[in-house]
Amino acid sequence: MRTSTEKYVRGGLSGLVAVGCGVASGELVALAVSAFASPYQAVAAFMVDHSPAFAREFAIQTFGTNDKQALMLGMVAVIALLAVVAGILQVRRPPLGLVVVVLFAAFGVLAAVTRPTFEPSYVLPPLVSGVVSGLVLVVLCRGARPRSDGSAESADSPDRSPDGAGWSRRQFGGAVGVLAVASAASVLVARQVARTGGVIAERMREVLPKASSEAAPIPAGTDVAVDGVTPFVTGNGTFYRIDTALQVPQLSTRDWQLRIHGMVDREITLSWDDLMSMPTMERIITLSCVSNEVGGDLAGNARWLGFPMREILDRAGVQSGADMLLSTSIDGWTSGTPLQAITDGRDAMLAIGMNGEPLPLEHGYPVRQVIPGLYGFVSACKWVVDWEITRFDRAQAYWTKRGWGVRAPIKTASRIDRPAPLSKQPAGRVVVAGTAWAQHRGVRGVEVRVDDGPWQPATLATEYSVDTWRQWTWDWDATPGQHTLHCRATDAAGRTQPEQRVAPIPDGATGWHSRVFRIEG
Repeated sequence: MRTSTEKYVRGGLSGLVAVGCGVASGELVALAVSAFASPYQAVAAFMVDHSPAFAREFAIQTFGTNDKQALMLGMVAVIALLAVVAGILQVRRPPLGLVVVVLFAAFGVLAAVTRPTFEPSYVLPPLVSGVVSGLVLVVLCRGARPRSDGSAESADSPDRSPDGAGWSRRQFGGAVGVLAVASAASVLVARQVARTGGVIAERMREVLPKASSEAAPIPAGTDVAVDGVTPFVTGNGTFYRIDTALQVPQLSTRDWQLRIHGMVDREITLSWDDLMSMPTMERIITLSCVSNEVGGDLAGNARWLGFPMREILDRAGVQSGADMLLSTSIDGWTSGTPLQAITDGRDAMLAIGMNGEPLPLEHGYPVRQVIPGLYGFVSACKWVVDWEITRFDRAQAYWTKRGWGVRAPIKTASRIDRPAPLSKQPAGRVVVAGTAWAQHRGVRGVEVRVDDGPWQPATLATEYSVDTWRQWTWDWDATPGQHTLHCRATDAAGRTQPEQRVAPIPDGATGWHSRVFRIEG
């Protein structure tokens, strides 16, 4: 029994190490092929693209901006489990374990060929990964069978295997240890090379052009400067990130192009140099994610530098009857934007700068879209490389195919930033403060209610523009006890947030934000 158990333990370890070696070799080969050829990333992206809508929505709502890390950890767990199963099968009923490894490699090839950026060379990393995994699995599992002749070899002579049935514990442990360390080191090297590639160095050297049309100065009183309140301008490092890119695309300005085609008078392709020859505009604009829950933090306000999208469309000449811009990212993700939102005078832009710096890689370097008033899934295409002018009755974008909204204007929202939820505050004057937004309409007012009492008007900070959020404060003469505060905003058209809570999907959350506090006498 002890010998049988040890055999299966060795088999499981053999499977783990074999698959680890395969993954490491695939990542190293991908370095020489393409940043998009990683078999691990291809499989992860395949799973995202083909998972049911409820699973993706659950991941975003549960993990927020950590949804990608959660997926990666989940994939590691699944791959590890399959590897252990393959190893046990290989020592028990060979070649079943090898069959599992071959099937997994085939799945990697399938994931690679279905990538939007696919090139024939993409199949090489998963093929090498499968071959290496299979060879290591066979070799380790042959040595994984401990002695079973009843002798005292394991106790008296751990370095000997006189019956030839397998390796000694020391031999097996040494082989497994060396291969595991080599695999881990290879993965770390591959990841480090990928993170410090030429695009990162290029971005550090990039000098943004001076804005031809600068953003208006931020007037005094726009930022209430109250502790606990979200700053008026969101820093690049804290700006929310929600997208489907498990591997941040690394696209250089030299390789970037924007093809404009479809219902246009003339197809054109813009290069980076073409962009640089155009007048630039700088604007402060608030973006919001449709996945933002009531009171959530998936919204941010930044200073963007870019080029007017309307003028770019004019170069191509939009044909009569077109009503949709289908934008495609370098990784294949698409967004469908109403053309009216680009041509109605709002500051829709192809952005290259964010808060005085070139776009961070995770926020779309070198070029992304920024369109005020629309949720990001229909407007804010990052790493954009293709524009198709079309119609909503002819094409669907990535999330629309999965049942999300079509035109998706941002709904009026407000939240309480301070005091912190469930905090204890002294009786007397308590400063309640927060943020509200109704992009491209503007915020007319914010009201606060204590428990079931009457609504009280909050003091609004100075409005910067209708395309940015607006801070607010309210002085509360707090009495002892537990209290619940609600807030609601009214936009410039006079429409007030509804009380009823509606989930973010398919076209944005509604409802009043609330926080519970304890006031101590």
